[in-house]
Order: sequence, then structure tokens, then C-alpha cells
Amino acid sequence: MTEIRQYFSDIADFRESHKCRHLLSDILIIGLCTYLSNGQDYEDMVIFGQTKGRQLAGLLELPNGVPSHDTFNRVFQILDCEVLKGCLVKHGEGLLEVLAEKQICVDGKKLRGCNPQSRGNRGLYIVNAWVSENRLCIGQQKVCDKSNEIDAIPKLLAEIDITDAVVTMDAMGCQKEIARQVTERQGHYLLAVKENHKELFEEVSCAFKASRPITVSEEWEYDHGRFETRRCSILSAASAIDEQVIAEWAGLRTIVRLEATRTLADKQTTETRYYISDESECNALYFNRLVRGHWAIENHLHWHLDVTFGEDACRARAGNAPENLATLRKLALQILAQHNDRLSLKKRRVKAAYDINYLKSLLN
Repeated sequence: MTEIRQYFSDIADFRESHKCRHLLSDILIIGLCTYLSNGQDYEDMVIFGQTKGRQLAGLLELPNGVPSHDTFNRVFQILDCEVLKGCLVKHGEGLLEVLAEKQICVDGKKLRGCNPQSRGNRGLYIVNAWVSENRLCIGQQKVCDKSNEIDAIPKLLAEIDITDAVVTMDAMGCQKEIARQVTERQGHYLLAVKENHKELFEEVSCAFKASRPITVSEEWEYDHGRFETRRCSILSAASAIDEQVIAEWAGLRTIVRLEATRTLADKQTTETRYYISDESECNALYFNRLVRGHWAIENHLHWHLDVTFGEDACRARAGNAPENLATLRKLALQILAQHNDRLSLKKRRVKAAYDINYLKSLLN
């Protein structure tokens, strides 16, 4: 618990001291503990403080009792988003000091509850960096209004150490400048190719029709009545596509084709996807698992934020509150995921609500 309190105690209080009756660290810790304990909103934070606050004497001070829900609301509205983001990054770095040879999945998620009527990237859209092997969020970047992920991704990558790590992105991140940034920072990339880059897509897709793959790897998976096979083939870019196209993409060495066939009940669907990489690894199994590993950000981050934490149901919309609460949920998810027991993440939240000792074990 000392470490968690230290994260928040180090934050400089931005409020006018003579007008404040409650410690900033108490407000932030109660917010975090509420999300750990199956809570959802500001009213739940008040209830948590009233029922559990005195049982966390070593963590909370509460010199003037529990703040009101309006106090929680005001603080999260005006708190600088970079402050809580720094706590999230610091916690991730504390669990994983080195990112070398790790897979960093980069993908965006929209908080639909912030602006339910918005379309596309309007509203609150956040790009996340997720370490697939360790299930840790190591960074995030808000997409600015009237912009998209293409502008946010370079800012996110600039904030984290990607040396010798493999950065994987969907087609939105398949941009020449992003590929150049990754290689210049001594990282590696695996980028999905779609028809938004028509010339590259045609070169890659036609290469597999004209050439025999160097190696092929096939894996299958059966889960919840769904049977899926993934057949991955790779080619050397230098021998398969035009030199001028290769020159436009920094370090491009390998092109990848993944053919996925999914059978659910009596329905079968087939999808073919293409990727480019700067790695010269001649092992199709390696790329097959990288492609599969990229979906960890959907299955273990975005899905849990929506289903376990009900993120899309959150109606906090004013000021910085939506982004700050989103960061707090990710920090809570990280803490829950690192706890070792047989319960699901959802049940861990429920147990933390009932058992104060279990909550303390999570914080430790």
C-alpha cells in the first residue's frame, strides 16, 4: 500500500490550499479503490470512503471526513491528465523494467459514454500501448479533436522506450513516417496492410500469387464452439516486390500473409490479411504468433474496460474527467491482473468490495 500512496502523494496539489478540506492523495486513492471494489461513479466513491475509509488507516488520512461527490467531480475535471498518466506509466515500468524483445500492441479505443451521439474519432478517443506478453498498459495518448490515430501514434511512441521491441499496429498505423520513427528508435514493426495504401497492397498481395513462400506455419485453436485455423506465409521483400516501393518504407525486409478460417456452428468464414515488417526473421511461426498476439490489446484491455469496468456506461463528460477516470480504470485493471488467484477479474472486484483484507492484498 505504501507504493500506491507514494504515487499519489508525489503529485503536487494544484488547488488553493486555504479552500481545500480534503487531501488530493485521499481523493485519488479513494477513486482507485472504488474501481478495484466494483464501483462505477462519484457516488460510489463517497460510499466507499464512508464504509471502508477508516479500515484503510495506513493509506487514507481523511482529516475532514469523506469528500462529497461534487468534490470528486471537480477534482477529476480539472486535474491535469498527464499526472495520472504518469502514475499509470510508472506502475507499468515498476512491473516491467525492460521492453526489449517484447511485443508492444498499439491500438485506439473510443469512450462511447463520453459523447454517445458522436461518430468516428469525434468524442474521446485514446490510443493505448499494451505489452502483449505481460498484459500491461505502458502508455496512452488522447486523439485531438478533428484529428485521428495517425497524429497520436507518433506522440505515444516518443514517450516509451521501444529499443529492440516489436511494435504491432493495424492498418491505421501503417504509415511511412511511423515506420521510419520505429526504426530510428531502434525498434521493429509489424504493420497491417490494407487498401488505404493501394500500391503497397497490390504489390504485397500479387507477390504471394507469383512467388512460393519461404516458410509456412499453420496453427489452430478451438474455444467455446469456435474452431479457427491460421496459416501464415512469408516472403523476402527484396525478391518479391518493387525496389521503389521498398525504398519508401524504412527497413522493409519481410512481407507476411495470414489466411484465417473460422468455423462457428455451421458457418465458415475466411479472411486474408497482409503485413509488412522490418525484421528478416525467416520463421513463419514467429510472425503467426505476433499477429495473434496483437489481439491481446482487444481481448485483455479494451474488452475488460468495457465489460469488467463498464467504461462505455460512464457518463462523466466535463473537463478532464473522462480521460482521468479512463486512466484510473487502467491502473485498477493493471493491479487486478497482477494478483495471482483463481478468480476472474470481475470476481476479484466483487471480492474486494466485500473483503477489506482482500482489497489490501491487491494494493500490496
